[in-house]
Amino acid sequence: MIWTVQNIKWTFQDSLGRARRTRRLALTQGDGGVSVVRRWQLAAALKALRENADLRQEQAVEQLKQGAGRWSRSKLSRIENREHNVKPREVEQILDAYGVTDTGTREELARLAADSHEQGWWVSFNNELPESIRPLLSIEGGLVGLRDFQNQLVHGLLQTADYARAVMNAVNPGLFAPEELERRVAARMVRQQTVTHEEAPRMHFILDQTVLERIVGRATIMRDQLRKLLDLTENPNITIQVLPKETNGSPGLEGPFSILTLPDPVPDIGYTEGPAGSVYIEDREHVRACTLRFGVLTELALSRADSIDLITKTMNDHQ
Repeated sequence: MIWTVQNIKWTFQDSLGRARRTRRLALTQGDGGVSVVRRWQLAAALKALRENADLRQEQAVEQLKQGAGRWSRSKLSRIENREHNVKPREVEQILDAYGVTDTGTREELARLAADSHEQGWWVSFNNELPESIRPLLSIEGGLVGLRDFQNQLVHGLLQTADYARAVMNAVNPGLFAPEELERRVAARMVRQQTVTHEEAPRMHFILDQTVLERIVGRATIMRDQLRKLLDLTENPNITIQVLPKETNGSPGLEGPFSILTLPDPVPDIGYTEGPAGSVYIEDREHVRACTLRFGVLTELALSRADSIDLITKTMNDHQ
């Protein structure tokens, strides 16, 4: 059988489904501005190819040592655990050792290795961006889908510049000099290329009604922000729903969270953030729980059309 990245998906996801522990993703300052998503894709594919070749890590390393390069079990383990960036020539060596001859697979994985070293847009804003959010920015650049619930603020990908500025001033009063504040706002606006580029991911946002009613800054800022939400609903890849105040208890009481859908063969990741920092969740049971929570919120929220009507009404109320 010819193994492609699509074929690999099932074996990889089945093995992950047996995991029973929660851990933070291997996202460190060392990731810099490179694409962690492409690195994860590559790591998952290479691990699955080794398993499909019926090779244990020790056996794979023995095969690799017969070719070029310097190989050890720790190096291969770091590659498969997404802790080591792989060079295209190393990918070629791995594929040779695993007996992968399909030209399409070899070219695709070599391209992933090359692309994983590309730096993202956020590198030029590193001084203005907290280290904890840089991995998320890299992930956003590789998303194929996003599901998100917010009960306090409009999501950063949907904010106007004035709303973003008002949020930053409200959360950190007097902390930023004017020039630094504007750089942070500019970074958030550039971040929104995730929403607007030609191959934008599918995005489903659920906002608690109180987010629409809470005046951040002043009424004119809120009116413009809600108008932007209405404009965004015209994009076919974006769904915005509102969770009405009349809803009694719901999974939204636990706070905001996101489900990040990445390219195959990387499984979905849960994400949440707060004063203590960012948390990335990859345990299958915990991610499944997040998915179920979002499904319940989708059912409780107003329909897309009714949500648009409520956003419009609330916008007009902000006089």
